[in-house]
Amino acid sequence: MQLVDAHCHFDFPFFDGHRETVLAQAASLGVCAIVIPGVRRPDWQRVASMADAEKGLWYCLGIHPWFIQEHGADDLAELERLLSSAPQACVGLGECGLDALKGDLSEQEPWFEAQIDIAQRLGLALVIHSVKSHDLVHSSLKRAGWNGRALVHGFSGSYQQAQKLVDLGCFIGVGGVITHDRARKTRDTIARLPVDALVLETDAPDMAPAGVAKGQNSPIHLPEIFEALADLRSEPRESLAEILLANTAKLYRKDPLTLVPRP
Repeated sequence: MQLVDAHCHFDFPFFDGHRETVLAQAASLGVCAIVIPGVRRPDWQRVASMADAEKGLWYCLGIHPWFIQEHGADDLAELERLLSSAPQACVGLGECGLDALKGDLSEQEPWFEAQIDIAQRLGLALVIHSVKSHDLVHSSLKRAGWNGRALVHGFSGSYQQAQKLVDLGCFIGVGGVITHDRARKTRDTIARLPVDALVLETDAPDMAPAGVAKGQNSPIHLPEIFEALADLRSEPRESLAEILLANTAKLYRKDPLTLVPRP
């Protein structure tokens, strides 16, 4: 099976000094590609330099709602400039979005809407951080006339919220939360959604699956998330893996054979 970690903060200091080891171990477990989101301008160059399409390392650039206070209008202009001239390894805009638990939503919304517009103009996938804000995210996308593809990563809302987002062209990120028995609502949602709306992710080093310490997540745990997903679904494991790969390729507008390079 070929698995893709559609959202992993592989540039974070947690991985310093052992990235190659993690990559090799992940590859031995079937994790053949990783997408690295950028969250703030000071990190963009580091994220971009870490990407390597020939190794299956892809990236996105964006301004996360936690860090909007660090940025100004010139940063949005620079974001659009970098994305419009980005190399093949750049596959989207993000991570951006809304977070009702951290910061002021009224301050976050203009930043999110500006990045929706940039992604729309450039025809890029949009990688969305949404915490207790799924209905607002839906409203922002609808108001912008969104007609592209987006990933609502680390989803933990209701089935009704997820389906509304899927109807707008969003994919739903399936992460470590589904490995926790207490996450009944999310597990039920993921079990019921159309399989062609799902992609796998770790959000590493965060969003640790069951049995992994907080802040210690890694792409090597993606197969555990896949197994938890397979247990929730009726599809055979091999066909489920093929569908998830096709979904991720569709999201990021890459041929599956390009997204997952040959050894």
